[in-house]
Amino acid sequence: MTHFLLADLNAVHRWGRQIHQLNAHKDRLLEHYLIPYAITAAQCKVLLLMSRDGVSTSADLSRCLVLDSGAMSRMLDRLENKKLITRERCPTDRRQMHIKLTSGGQDFCRHIPEVVVDTFNDLLAPLTPAERNELDRLLTKLVTHHTGI
Repeated sequence: MTHFLLADLNAVHRWGRQIHQLNAHKDRLLEHYLIPYAITAAQCKVLLLMSRDGVSTSADLSRCLVLDSGAMSRMLDRLENKKLITRERCPTDRRQMHIKLTSGGQDFCRHIPEVVVDTFNDLLAPLTPAERNELDRLLTKLVTHHTGI
């Protein structure tokens, strides 16, 4: 189905830019609320995937966050240096590392819901409840269409 023509390129660029800007602003807000914890938004996303979704390997984290293995390795180094995770070689596949939250990592993860709620309250503040519901419906429709989730 064609929605845009070449003549609509300005609208397409505007939409792309707006989606990018909103995502970047969401990450800046998240960074702001994470300042007391000395954690970056990217590090928080790793810890969230581990605590909420049970992701426990570097390869799976890389896939979920669309990061290359080198970037993920550096991220895990920083989290390990902060004593929020530990890494252990998989006994059955020495190429794989199992990643676990430390007690400090688990303690931090208890704060994630509050940080996320504060972030999204700020991000969506200009919208009415009906507009938030409509945004949710439209985003769900797009994500379902493009990912099959």
